[in-house]
Order: sequence, then C-alpha cells, then structure tokens
Amino acid sequence: WDTHGLPAELEVERELGFKSKADIESFGIEEFNRRCRQNVFAYLKEWEALTERIAFWLDLSDAYITCTNDYMESCWWAVKQLWDHGLVYQDYRVTPHCPRCGTSLSDHEVAQGYQENTPDPSVWIKFRLTRESEQKLAQKMPGEAPTYFLAWTTTPWTLPGNTALAVDPEADYAVAEVAGRDGPERLILVEGLVGLSLGDGYKVVAKVEGRELAGLHYEPLYDPREWGVEARGFNQEGRLVPLRRGETVEKAYAVISADFVS
Repeated sequence: WDTHGLPAELEVERELGFKSKADIESFGIEEFNRRCRQNVFAYLKEWEALTERIAFWLDLSDAYITCTNDYMESCWWAVKQLWDHGLVYQDYRVTPHCPRCGTSLSDHEVAQGYQENTPDPSVWIKFRLTRESEQKLAQKMPGEAPTYFLAWTTTPWTLPGNTALAVDPEADYAVAEVAGRDGPERLILVEGLVGLSLGDGYKVVAKVEGRELAGLHYEPLYDPREWGVEARGFNQEGRLVPLRRGETVEKAYAVISADFVS
C-alpha cells in the first residue's frame, strides 16, 4: 500500500477549498496531516477489490503500508546499513518543483501530468551581463551599450530556475550590436550563427573566444524571493541556509565551459 503523499494532499486541499501552501499553514499542519491520513484509506476497499479482480497476488490481510511507523523505521534501518558500509554520499540532483504546492515533485508525479503532442516552442532569451562583467569585456569593444548573452532553449519552463549559462570554450563568439527598445544593445552569440539568428540589421563590434567568456556573471531573469520562493545557499560549514535579501550564491548566474555546447 504505497501512500503517495502529494495526491492525498491535493485531494484534501480541494475538499477544504485551499489554493496554496499558505492556506495549509494557516489551517494547521497537524490537522491537515490528520485529514490526509484519513484520505489515504478512503479508497481502501476499492483498492482491495481491484487487486483481487486483476489477480494481483498480495497478502491483503497483512499488507505493508508505507505511512506507518513500522515501515518507515524499516526504511531508516536500510539507510543505516548503507551508511555503515560507506555507501552514502552527498551529491546534487536537479528536481522538478511545483511553485503552487511549494514542494519538489517526483519523476512519477511529473509523468502523471504528461500529455502527448504538447506544443514545444523554442524561445530566445537575453541575459544581461552584470556591470562588472561588462567592464571586463570593455577592452574588446568600442563604446558602451547594454550587453546580453543570447541563449536559445527548447525548455522555456526551466527558465525561472536558471542559475548558469554554458559556452563552448573552443568556439568563437561574436558581439553583435543591434537596435534595442531604448537604444543600441549588444548580443553575445556564436559567430557562425549571427546571420541565422539575427537576420539583418546588426553590426559585429567584437569577437571573443568561448574560454574568455567563462567566469563572467549575468543578472538573473527572476529573483525567486519576489515570487515567494525561498532562496538558499551553502554556508562555510556546508549547510544549506536561507539567503537574506541582497545575498547571492557566489557561483550562481555564472557562465561555465561545457563541451556539450554545439
């Protein structure tokens, strides 16, 4: 009996008319969890009937239930065995995030919302260089103008979580000046794609190697805190802690070298 947490929580939210995580916190997490536990077993008889109907061979009289203390303690016991054998390590994994629910999503939960033949448009995005990074490139460019990295992506839904840009260290990049809304601006992109990407109405004012762009920084498209999402970073002790307004992660919003860029 796999008690998937989020589906139960979403159904209880609908029953209570909640619209956000803040509604749950105002209602009371303890009471909300109690109702979720009730909801988990609301369809127990239907599940048992379906299990027998499809000839799924289970011991229904002594079924495991993942939300019980006994089951969770067994999982922690298994983790302890892995720890004792030196098989536990710290690493990083990109996980889907639901801004409405305020929680990470499992691959299974994301797959449940998959739709075939969903339109998948690509987009061009400008990332404004920080003032400090513009100054580092100033010696290669005549005059001054706002400077941006021009990026292309087929996954625009990932942009709110963007924290880095990748360049090919072996490629040649051009700085093309174009007419912007408020005057001239400069776009950095691969030299061989300037004409294809920009069409007419541009002027190449400088050329740089990809390795020269690595280490530069740009301004984030979105400040997560302005949208109610807590920003966190690792402190000197290696602990993940909330960032105060104005604080940034040293390695975030940086340009990195990557050999997969083509």
